[in-house]
Amino acid sequence: MGGFGTSRPASVALCAFLTFLNLFAFLLAVGAERRRSTGKVVPDEYDERSYCLYDTDASTVYGVSAFFVLLLQQAIVTAATRCLCFGPVLSSRGCAVTAFVLSWITFLIAEACLIGGSVRNAKHTKYLGYYMKHDLVSCATLRKGVFAAAAAMMIINLLASLVYYWSYSKAATGGFMKHQNEVGVGMTDYGLDKGVSGP
Repeated sequence: MGGFGTSRPASVALCAFLTFLNLFAFLLAVGAERRRSTGKVVPDEYDERSYCLYDTDASTVYGVSAFFVLLLQQAIVTAATRCLCFGPVLSSRGCAVTAFVLSWITFLIAEACLIGGSVRNAKHTKYLGYYMKHDLVSCATLRKGVFAAAAAMMIINLLASLVYYWSYSKAATGGFMKHQNEVGVGMTDYGLDKGVSGP
């Protein structure tokens, strides 16, 4: 029982750390959505052409930062659970496998939105579109909702990762200790019976 008692606080601490990383990435994604670069048509003072002048590139920085924070969170979950390929047999394997698959699907979708949105936002920010003055009406910008979709996937990923990790942790500690105690009780009973029936 002592092993289970010492491993449980570590599981809670790791769950708290994973939650912190995921929520931090979520805030960065929300910041990226709010700070998407916008452009305005500016006439060139030297000729009859015009170009797009974009503002801050903060959205790209936020998006890339969220990408790596979420990647770190997923790497920690994978390392802690040995990617569900090694370790003890899970008592509730169906729930754990479902959470495992959902965790990876939402992770990949979120990462694709983050890196795709960051690249497109950076491209628009650094791009100078020269056209004839009467042809350039508006400037291309990143579509609204890309980083917001990533943030939504992060919340689902957090819930799935916690369920997946907790299922694995329960099998690795509580399930094993329970089985070990049952074996110990059986051997004790056998010993007592043997001692009584011997004389």
